Amino acid sequence: MAGIAAVAAGAGLLAGSKLVQPRRIGTADIARLNAVLELYRSVDRESGGGLLYQEVARFAESVYRMLDWSHPAGLTPPLITAVATARQLAGWTALDAGRHDDAQRHFVAGERAALAAENAPLVAMIRYAQVKQLQHLRHNRDALATLQLTLAQLGSTATPAVRALLCGAQAASTAALGDHETAVRTLGKASDQFERIDKEREPAWMGFYDRGELFAQYGRVYRDMARRDRRHASEAVRWGRDSIAAFGAANVRSTVLNEVGLCSALFLADEPEQALAVGARVLKQEQAMSSRRVFDRVVNLRRDLARCRELPKVAAFERAITARAAMAA
Repeated sequence: MAGIAAVAAGAGLLAGSKLVQPRRIGTADIARLNAVLELYRSVDRESGGGLLYQEVARFAESVYRMLDWSHPAGLTPPLITAVATARQLAGWTALDAGRHDDAQRHFVAGERAALAAENAPLVAMIRYAQVKQLQHLRHNRDALATLQLTLAQLGSTATPAVRALLCGAQAASTAALGDHETAVRTLGKASDQFERIDKEREPAWMGFYDRGELFAQYGRVYRDMARRDRRHASEAVRWGRDSIAAFGAANVRSTVLNEVGLCSALFLADEPEQALAVGARVLKQEQAMSSRRVFDRVVNLRRDLARCRELPKVAAFERAITARAAMAA
């Protein structure tokens, strides 16, 4: 973290506790800004937002002031886009740290900047982040309305990756609201769009979206279906395992989140021994992550182990989760 801050300071993008002095901005400044954002993004994926949300917020608010600095007219769109991306990342790390008010503040600022830059795909990405927050807080009707509006506004300008991303999220909220048939159809649309992706024609910040992310939405939908009909549990297990296998080594947090999902699916499939094996691994992984989202997902495992609760080892596992929740309260 100190190293990234030093890079930002050396690039004239941060100045400790003082305001960065205004100066004329050039193309190299935009490149450095985006490079620093990518460094922060990599730490977020590997360690979680709790480790760096304050640092990223300070950085994002510092570069937000760069909008008032002098620069060639041709640099205005990329500058505004970089600033919007910085606020989106600040919101994302705050969300992962459980700082929901801060997350929403950054998302609103980022969306405003992306709209000013007339960057529709970036607006969609920021709204997707807002949707993930709404889903985490179980406001799925609001999440679904946001996704429907965003897809309608994008129209034919949406790239396949962006459309697949939004359709996958749409399927998750639809399933959470109980419309499983529509959710499965929407997953199919996400898969169709995924197969059309040409990475060279996608925005650089869509690089995180891979097959693991797509499979993760399948796992989420089938877990919701299995909670109402256990016959879907084996599919939830399969998709959970497939998503974990598809994630890259650097995408630690997504892997851990889907390990939690796999643990839930195994409990729903009446496979308590396998679930406990995954659960033991999850408890260790969660301690190494600075992610409130991961912690909240671990606590929520209690809803899916109910049928196995009378087994001594499952009861002990539940007590361990409850104890962690009490300590964090």
